[in-house]
Amino acid sequence: MSRTESGSEEQAATDAEEDGPTGVVETIFTTPEGSAPMEEVAGIEAIARQGLAGDRYAKGAGYYSGLDECEVTFIEQEAMAEIREEYGIDLADGRHRRNIVTSGVSVQDLLNAEFRVGEVVFEGTRPRPPCAHVEQVAEEKGVARALKNQRGGICASVVEGGELAVGDEIEALEAISDPDGLADAIRKRLTEQ
Repeated sequence: MSRTESGSEEQAATDAEEDGPTGVVETIFTTPEGSAPMEEVAGIEAIARQGLAGDRYAKGAGYYSGLDECEVTFIEQEAMAEIREEYGIDLADGRHRRNIVTSGVSVQDLLNAEFRVGEVVFEGTRPRPPCAHVEQVAEEKGVARALKNQRGGICASVVEGGELAVGDEIEALEAISDPDGLADAIRKRLTEQ
């Protein structure tokens, strides 16, 4: 490899770091009803301002629908590994009740920011703390406690719909706490309506 090629690769890596957190989609889960088992899928359509096609959140059929709206949920694979190590609870089968399992990015860093996954643009809206219902459906004592301390993931809204799949990169686009970025995002949404 020439010095020029090596320098270009190093610059690309530096540019990627400056653009914000990046990661990868490891697993996608959906379920048609609030208490039904989660089903793993390889890819899915995200519908703007609704959620994932066929998922309980998009259909308004979630356990807390109407009370606690959350279009799509994200959880870190690294948090699930910590839970397995500390509590002996394996949530890899979807008993965490979150839609998208990530790796390589802190989902907390995606709060109040827009980020792209595949063709989809999401906005991280708030943390997703665990509830007693998740433990009841998982049928394993300690699941809710294990998901505390920012391990429960986040909620996100679908800003721009499209397809996403396992293996897609997660790319931070802009922090919503940035006043100029927020103003641009609002203008963009208003012109789309």
